[in-house]
Amino acid sequence: MADALGGIVQLESHEAEPEGLVLLAIPDRAIKKYAKKFAGRCAHLSGSLHIDDIPSLHPLTSFDGVANDWHGISLAVTGEPPKPILTAFISLGFVPFELLPNLKPLYHACAVMASGHVATLWMAAEEILASNGIILQGKGIMGLAESTLNAFKQNGKNGITGPFVRGDQETIQRDIAALPEKWRSLFEGLGGMATTNKKGSDEGA
Repeated sequence: MADALGGIVQLESHEAEPEGLVLLAIPDRAIKKYAKKFAGRCAHLSGSLHIDDIPSLHPLTSFDGVANDWHGISLAVTGEPPKPILTAFISLGFVPFELLPNLKPLYHACAVMASGHVATLWMAAEEILASNGIILQGKGIMGLAESTLNAFKQNGKNGITGPFVRGDQETIQRDIAALPEKWRSLFEGLGGMATTNKKGSDEGA
């Protein structure tokens, strides 16, 4: 973000004591300490932690250290951040919405499920295949992940496919038996939830 904003902002170490407005991009456990240090002129980036009188802005995206296209990316705003900070986010394409303090942990938990947990499933699938001598070529799991995401973007819940949606119990049970034991209940549980969500979508159509 600093690169995208050019000379408007400057990255500083935790030990620095900059003047002017400060955006705290630090671990949650350190926010209270530094928020006191810059009281009245700072905001923080935690999507889960709320501190009274300290505003926060949480971009619903994953940062990889380089400037990206953030147009249309949701920005959870709690409290009243300094206007220049909010304006800087908006100038990069982020779309702000108000997030109530008591809902921050729930919001963040859902964000973690949709990001880190999904990536964990991708990695686990590749590791299970590799440990059984199945080495995917080309895009591998990422190709499937991309096509699944595209289908979901275009069709919502109706983009969900697979044996659970089809009600193919023989295939489901065969797949469960083939998985390492620690993954079986998760596989079945997530599949059942996907089916329930899909049915709810169809019934509401």
